[in-house]
Formats: sequence, C-alpha cells, structure tokens
Amino acid sequence: MKQFLESEVISNYQESEVVILPIPYEVTTTYRKGCEYGPDAVLEASDQLECYDEELGIETCFETKIFTSDRTADTRKNPELTAEQMLEATKEAVKKMVADGKFVIGIGGEHAITTGLVQGYLESINEPFTVVQIDAHGDMRHEFEGSIHNHACVMRRILELGLPTLPVGIRAICQEEADLIKEKNIPVIWARDIYYNPHWINQALDKITTKKVFITIDLDGLDPSFMPGVGTPEPGGLDWYQILAFMRAIFNGFEVIGCDVMELAPTKDSVVSEFTAAKLIYKLIGYWHINK
Repeated sequence: MKQFLESEVISNYQESEVVILPIPYEVTTTYRKGCEYGPDAVLEASDQLECYDEELGIETCFETKIFTSDRTADTRKNPELTAEQMLEATKEAVKKMVADGKFVIGIGGEHAITTGLVQGYLESINEPFTVVQIDAHGDMRHEFEGSIHNHACVMRRILELGLPTLPVGIRAICQEEADLIKEKNIPVIWARDIYYNPHWINQALDKITTKKVFITIDLDGLDPSFMPGVGTPEPGGLDWYQILAFMRAIFNGFEVIGCDVMELAPTKDSVVSEFTAAKLIYKLIGYWHINK
C-alpha cells in the first residue's frame, strides 16, 4: 500500500502524530469522473516532494511523524457501497484516530465524504467548531439528482449538524443556495471579492467565531489554470500563494482540529494536479506542526 512520502519516512500508527486517511469513494460526481483515483494519485505524487519547506525552514516530514492509514470506503473495490455506509465508516475511522490523539487529513474522493469526517469530529470534541470550506461551489443544495448525500449537498448537511461554516472562493451557486445564504446569513467570501480585496484574509478570519476549525478543501476552489484535475472546474479560483497565506493564517490564529482535501480527478496527460494537491497537504502538515 502506497504511503505519503514513502521513500523518505514511514511512521507507524502508534508513534504517529498526523494520519493521512485515503477515502477513494465516488458515486455522485456529475461531470468529470475519476476522483476515486485521487487518493492514490496524491500518494504517488508525494514521493516527488522535497522534504525541506523553504517557507518554514524545516524538513517537515522529519519533524512530524506521518502515517498513512488503510483505504476507507473504496468504491473501486466495492462499487455497491452506499453513501450511508461510506459516512459511517469514515465517521468511525475518524473517531478512533481522534481518540488516539491523531491529527487527521482525509483525502478524497468526492466532497460528500466530508460529512463523515465532520461527524467523526463532532462526536469526539465537546465544543463547537467552524468548518472553513475552500470551494468553487456552494454545495448547499438540499438534494441533487435524488440524493441528499450528493457531493453538491455536503455543506447543507454540515449546516444541519448545527455547525457554523465559512465558504471561501465561491463562484458558482444555484438560486436555492443563494436564497439559503441570505436566509441564514452565511458569511460567504466570494472569489470575485478575493481578487479585488487585498484585505480579504483578515476579513475572513474575523468571521470565524469559534476557537476550533476544521478545514475542507475542494480542489476546484483553486484556479483550474494550475489545478485542472477536478470534476467541475470553474475559472477564477484562488491561486497558490493565496491559499497558502490563508491556510497559514488560520493555523496561526485558531486550533485546527483536522483537514480534508477532496475531488482530485487525475488527468491523463499531466501530473500537475496531483503533485500540487500533495504539496498542499504537505504544507498543511507543516502549518500544523509549527502551531501544535
């Protein structure tokens, strides 16, 4: 089984601080398919990362013990897997890891997985937390194509759990979502405002009202000019240094309890998307390490 940064360092679960949880689940994607292959593509690409982080001045993988878990909810092996089964398996895996003191980073797979990750944290932590969502899309439909667990509904399910959310980079919503945002006064940071507002990060941070934060990153929140390998690309997303600056600011200012990186759908003629996703995960680990 491929590990994150396999050629450099492999910790064992007992000694690990950070656990990478691959979840190759894909059932409801509606445009470009292939995100069930995303986790393995990220793990493969991670072997090409430089260990030294020039921003942080450390070799993160030698400072932090990283373990890659077995795959959870793998629709490549079990195409009949239901959303309910996936969510339960994901939730229970996260609960065990949190109980064992691990910082969990989920890798998808479709964005519907995030509900299970968040449920696992919600049942493990006795205080509220904000779900910060990096995404091109609102993902706040009540249901889509006959399923309330469609990837286009994930943030609606999280709102129903009673958790505050902060959607960032949004640039594609439907009328139903627009109405919900207005009704619930959801503090959306629109992609167009990020482009024109140099102070957007501080303004976004001011909208987080809890000490703890869970970060969910749908990779289509990044601009498709350097992240083309996603299911539903939308022009106008965050660039590399914008996402890094925002992530570091969150880790510096709040207690980040866990993360996920979702919806990588590898392309056949390029490895740029999976390598970028792997490097983003490595940066998240580095930001967690310097703030733990």
